Amino acid sequence: MAGASSSSSSPPSLPPAEGAAAVETARRKRILSSKLYFDVPLTKAPVIYSSSYDIAFMGIEKLHPFDSSKWGRICQFLITDGILDKGRIVEPLEASREDLLVVHSESYLNSLKSSLKVSIIIEVPPVAMLPNCLVQQKVLHPFRKQVGGSILAAKLAKERGWAINVGGGFHHCSAEKGGGFCAYADISLCIHYAFSRLNISRAMIIDLDAHQGNGHEIDFRSDRRVYILDMYNAGIYPLDYEARQYIHQKVELASGTKTEEYLERLERALQVARGGFDPELVVYNAGTDILDGDPLGLLKVNPEGVKLRDEMVFRFAREKNSPLVMLTSGGYMKSSARVIADSIVNLATKGLVNLGGPTL
Repeated sequence: MAGASSSSSSPPSLPPAEGAAAVETARRKRILSSKLYFDVPLTKAPVIYSSSYDIAFMGIEKLHPFDSSKWGRICQFLITDGILDKGRIVEPLEASREDLLVVHSESYLNSLKSSLKVSIIIEVPPVAMLPNCLVQQKVLHPFRKQVGGSILAAKLAKERGWAINVGGGFHHCSAEKGGGFCAYADISLCIHYAFSRLNISRAMIIDLDAHQGNGHEIDFRSDRRVYILDMYNAGIYPLDYEARQYIHQKVELASGTKTEEYLERLERALQVARGGFDPELVVYNAGTDILDGDPLGLLKVNPEGVKLRDEMVFRFAREKNSPLVMLTSGGYMKSSARVIADSIVNLATKGLVNLGGPTL
């Protein structure tokens, strides 16, 4: 009976080409009406952060190994070290439902009104017992704020040459599915906004988080404008073999890979990418779960290796004359915040970023 009634009431489907065109038109309309891109004065550095990024609610955040206060501690280290003035940090806007619909479907966003669904995505079972209004405020609002930061970062990178969102990098989330502490597809959103608003036609994702970036790989599986270099531990989550076939340059590591081998394989991969694609935007997913001792990444890269890794990617983008967006992504040890801050200091020391004055 359900089948009979649905067949008589369902609207006629559009031909594939017309349907795709309609989706693209709606996407572009939403992007052009969004307020997430706004003018940032040159007195500000292209470093994006809000205190709203940090997740803290009755200690529930401690039930997941992710350090959900990492983002604020990175900025505090930079401020304390005297490398960045607090007043120069850019605060983004929160991504609205209309903004999120640029990539996500209505059905997916509606599914996040279930606390159980959110608890599964962020891997914290007690969240299922909370009223969804609290889940929206304490968990999803911080994520939406970080999404706004990732999207704004592309605009700042185009204007200044680089930008760092001290957050974001939710690379396990695709248009229709969240997981692995990733509820929104900020990388996909960032790139679609850049295509529509920044006159960019080719983007490269360099994903160096220890985990495979299956979310953006699914989202851009048939989009020739996007080139993906993903270097990850092949034996850990998410083990998404379908998504792996959409990676243009796949560098699979074994658990226990040490610093020297890691950097050698990255250098070879970047050399291939130099000749294989000419990006107008590089989105760099700079997870620190590659660190030795990280309980989920299971690699053995030392802090100096992280600094050298980040420096290599920034130099690659500079050589290609491509704006670079850096996202901090995964990292499951308290020491990650210090390592990230030290890496940013190193980038400033090497002249690859400018945190001390207007960047022209």
